[in-house]
Amino acid sequence: MSTTQPHEHIVKSYDEEQRAVSEEILRMGEIAVAQLEAALDVVERRDDQAARRIIANDEAIDALESQTSHDVMHLALRGPMARDLRVILSSLRIPIDLERIGDYAANVAKRSIALNTAPPVPHATGLRPLGQLAVRQVRDAMAAYRDNDADKALQVRARDAELDATYTALFRELLTYMMEDARNITPSTHLLFMAKNLERIGDHATNIAENVWFLVKGEEVLPPRDKRDETSTTGAA
Repeated sequence: MSTTQPHEHIVKSYDEEQRAVSEEILRMGEIAVAQLEAALDVVERRDDQAARRIIANDEAIDALESQTSHDVMHLALRGPMARDLRVILSSLRIPIDLERIGDYAANVAKRSIALNTAPPVPHATGLRPLGQLAVRQVRDAMAAYRDNDADKALQVRARDAELDATYTALFRELLTYMMEDARNITPSTHLLFMAKNLERIGDHATNIAENVWFLVKGEEVLPPRDKRDETSTTGAA
C-alpha cells in the first residue's frame, strides 16, 4: 500500500511541469541559435533556397512560444510561492525574447535574398563578426538560464557593449561606402538592416540574461551597464 500523501503528488507534478517548461525554453533557444547561424551562412553563400527554408522554419519558434505561454499560465494557476512566481515571470518573458530572435534571424535571411539580386558586396563579410558575437550572446544567455547562473548572466549583459561597438563600426563603414558611390546604396542599405537585426538580437540576449538574474537574485539591483551603440549620433533611425 502506498504511503505517498496527496500533497507530495501535487508537488511532484508541479516540479515536473516546471522542468517541462524549462526544457521547452531551452529547445526554443537551440532553434533560435540554429536559425541565426543558418542565416549568417546563407548570407555568405548567397543561397536563396536555404534562406527561404530559414524563413519558413520561423514558424517552429512561434509555435513553441505559444505552447510555452500556455504551459506557464497553467503553472501560474497552481498557486505558486515567491520563487515560483519568479520562475513563472521569467518563463513568460524569455520565450518572447527568443521568438523575437527567431524573427530577426528570419529577417536576415529575407534581406539576403534581396541582397543576392546585386553583385557581391565586399562589406558583407563585416556581418560575420557581428553575427558571431550575437550567436555567442544567445548561447551564453541560454546557458546561464539552464544553469541558474547569475554570474554568467552578468557577463552576457556586460558583453553587449562589445556587440554594440562592432555594430557601430560596421554602420559607419557602410555609410562611407554608400557615400563613395551611389550604386552602393541599395546593397548597403540591405546590409544596414541586417546589421541592425543582429544588434537587436544582442539586446534580446541581454534581456534573457537580466531575466536570469531576476530568477536567481529576485529584486537585487543590477549593476550599471555600458552601452556603445553610437549610431544615433550618426543619423541612424
